[in-house]
Amino acid sequence: MTLTTPHLGNSQEWTDARLLYALEEVVEKELNRHLKVAKDWMPHEYVPWSDGRNFPGFFEDGEAWEKEQSKVTEIGRTALVVNLLTEDNLPSYHHEIATLFGRDGAWGTWVHRWTAEEGRHGIVMRDYLLASRAVDPDKLEAFRMAHMSEGFESDNRHSMLHSVAYVAFQELATRISHRNTGHQSGDPVCDRMLARIATDENLHMIFYRNLLKAAFEIAPDLTMQAVRDVVVNFRMPGHSIPGFERAAAQMAIGEVYNLRIHHDDVLQPVLRFLKIMEIDGLGPEGHKAQEELGMFMNGLDAEARTFDERLAARKARMAARGRV
Repeated sequence: MTLTTPHLGNSQEWTDARLLYALEEVVEKELNRHLKVAKDWMPHEYVPWSDGRNFPGFFEDGEAWEKEQSKVTEIGRTALVVNLLTEDNLPSYHHEIATLFGRDGAWGTWVHRWTAEEGRHGIVMRDYLLASRAVDPDKLEAFRMAHMSEGFESDNRHSMLHSVAYVAFQELATRISHRNTGHQSGDPVCDRMLARIATDENLHMIFYRNLLKAAFEIAPDLTMQAVRDVVVNFRMPGHSIPGFERAAAQMAIGEVYNLRIHHDDVLQPVLRFLKIMEIDGLGPEGHKAQEELGMFMNGLDAEARTFDERLAARKARMAARGRV
């Protein structure tokens, strides 16, 4: 990869403005690649409209929601609500990345394109949930209002480089969460819809992952520190959703998203692609961050093994009780 901006040896010489300028060529390249491979799709084509009927309210024939009206599993319902409420905060996400990345040039084009693509996800998920009666619409709206009224501030809003590192992992985490939710939903229509969303999320991950790789080439020490910080302190963007802790625990047990999945299917693929532990020539701070990242990943793997054992024991107990 040829970059027009020279490598700056002193990490302190890098500012967000300089990094934005240095990476603009890469952003343009990745944007053009993305536009060639991304396929437009119509959200309404993935919604089972014929299953829909009126809810109580202004319609005299409105039928109250009941759990039994939908074929979606309990864990599928929980994960769908979390995933949709996370998507609902798109206005805040757009504000954050537009503020960090800007609205001009290739960066701005990407910001708006990403926002437009992400907008489809919330549209199709909400339409599916309401048409298929998968969730209580009153509770869903109450959750949405509570979640969005709290506002959203990224843990990485202080740094453009930290934000790029975060979304490289977060987009993959979102893809995995959507895909596993579809598998666990019990509804082939839902599975197909979430597979379509997951395809978008994967392309978004590739964009940011490749951008992060380019950042390592021009500012390796700062990028290594950013990756370490993001991996060690990683939280999904929906962590402020009302009842998130309980829902996350249910999703972990239901194998939608848990420590093992986070380690094996989200963190490791990106770190392997970047060959993070093979990067040499780092300064003292970069080398320290690399070592700390390696130690953290080893510790996380150990935690995941403990979780695996507990989950296996729980499955065994349920099987013994005839509940599997």
